[in-house]
Amino acid sequence: MNDILLPILIVAGIGLIAGLGLAIASIIMAVPKDEKAEAVLEILPGANCGACGYSGCAGYAKALAAGEAKPGLCSPGGEAVAKATSELLGVSGDVEYKTALVHCLGSYDFTTDKMEYDGIMSCAAAAQLAGGITSCRFGCMGLGDCMKACEYNAITVCNGVASIDPAKCKGCSKCVSACPKGLISFVPLKEQAVVRCNNCDKGAVTNKVCGIGCIGCTKCVRVCEFDAVKVVDSHAVVDPAKCTACGKCVEACPRHCITLFKVPEQKH
Repeated sequence: MNDILLPILIVAGIGLIAGLGLAIASIIMAVPKDEKAEAVLEILPGANCGACGYSGCAGYAKALAAGEAKPGLCSPGGEAVAKATSELLGVSGDVEYKTALVHCLGSYDFTTDKMEYDGIMSCAAAAQLAGGITSCRFGCMGLGDCMKACEYNAITVCNGVASIDPAKCKGCSKCVSACPKGLISFVPLKEQAVVRCNNCDKGAVTNKVCGIGCIGCTKCVRVCEFDAVKVVDSHAVVDPAKCTACGKCVEACPRHCITLFKVPEQKH
């Protein structure tokens, strides 16, 4: 009997000691919760889309609680979330609406496919074949992964390139995640110049594969009086915070890949 009882008591004793050790360690090493951040996180929609500029809702909630961010950056949450977070934090903040934008105008009027694709009708699948099926390795393949991901019927594919209706876009970011080329990003919903190209090749290479792709000529940079345009990785980039929508860069662009973004009336 003792031969059986003794091992049981030893194991039970070890378990008790280990349990007490873990309990003490959890108390000593516990990370204190930020109750304000937790309260803000409960208000946010949980989309984790990144449209606010932070690493998901938890990152935005932490920044709000610390006073490092302003309410109103959550596009999916809209006015309701902006109002609720403002009241909780005791600050004011208007909604900063954003919309998804496809940075490509490379339709079949300006580019071609470099191969006859007979595989799964998916951009993600086609992108595995030598960088994609289009002659421009950075361009939209038009197989509609973004359109399939959009629940709001905001995306259409026409003549080999996707486009987004800002009046229907809800800022959910599903299209951003769906695009294997990284061609879709969020821009503020305001009048501004936008570069509709994401090609990172040198100008001579771009010119061979697309008739409307940015060649990094810097003409847009030189005419901008507000330092809003830069050339990064061989293509132009516009800073929406500095852009006044004067249109000078649009007029100067010899490739016509910079356009003026107009806010739809129903989204004012």
